Amino acid sequence: MGNNARYRKTLQELTFKDNFMFAATMLDEENAKGVLERVLNQKIEHVEIVHEKNIVYNPEYKGVRLDVYIKDDKHTHYDVEMQVVNKKVFKRARYYHSQIDMELLEAGVEYEELPKAYVIFICDYDPIGLGKYKYTLCQKIQEDKTYEYDDGSHTIFLSTVGKNDDEESKELIQFLKFAGADLAGSNREYEDAFVRRLQESVNKIKFDREMGRRYMTMKELLKDEFQAGKAEGKVEGKAEVICSFLSDIAPLPDNLKSRIASIEDSVILDKLSKIAARVNTIEEFICEMNAMHL
Repeated sequence: MGNNARYRKTLQELTFKDNFMFAATMLDEENAKGVLERVLNQKIEHVEIVHEKNIVYNPEYKGVRLDVYIKDDKHTHYDVEMQVVNKKVFKRARYYHSQIDMELLEAGVEYEELPKAYVIFICDYDPIGLGKYKYTLCQKIQEDKTYEYDDGSHTIFLSTVGKNDDEESKELIQFLKFAGADLAGSNREYEDAFVRRLQESVNKIKFDREMGRRYMTMKELLKDEFQAGKAEGKVEGKAEVICSFLSDIAPLPDNLKSRIASIEDSVILDKLSKIAARVNTIEEFICEMNAMHL
């Protein structure tokens, strides 16, 4: 297979965990509400999607932003992201919290009145390594770890590969299994009615002409963003774009995602991007990466 025949994922081949499909599916407020209810294990009356911050190019957010902003009826704000590349999620969560607060303060909210804010990462790997489906971060006093305080900011990491089935709800586990499934697994029959709703939403998006146009635009923006970062010598985001290119060929093994994410040398990432752009198989990329002793 020559370079001109290089395979790229079509919109019809995306699954829920592909960033574009995740953001597009969560534009439906009932889908977003259902996800939050399972993550928080509580009923939510109503949510509102901040549409202008989904599937767009925004320089203030370092390029193509494919996470989801949500507000509920109690004025709680949520930033939800699908995370498939194993990276430093703690610093990323801190950055997202700061962005939420800055936007609210710039809108005229006094800091004493800042509402609750949740940053939620749905990870297609175990971000902590304890085999849990859900990790809820809490703030404690160093001198007395039994004392927890609440400043209104909350961070939750979810894992699609958790093993503690007896500790979480069936609804959350079913959702996470669907979120982490490959194309064949995402089309299987699920017992959970909400997951079936998500399946229907995904299938509808795959044949929506406007979503097809937005998907092609997003792919071009990703390429442009990578080239701009390359020209400026930026490391941030390059590993994610490389993984995006490779995932168009086939699902990426978790250990390969981790290897790419651990590289901080801009020059090496540039070389890997060229390799990712021309190889036809994941195995071919790994061979060339091994030859570079990475």
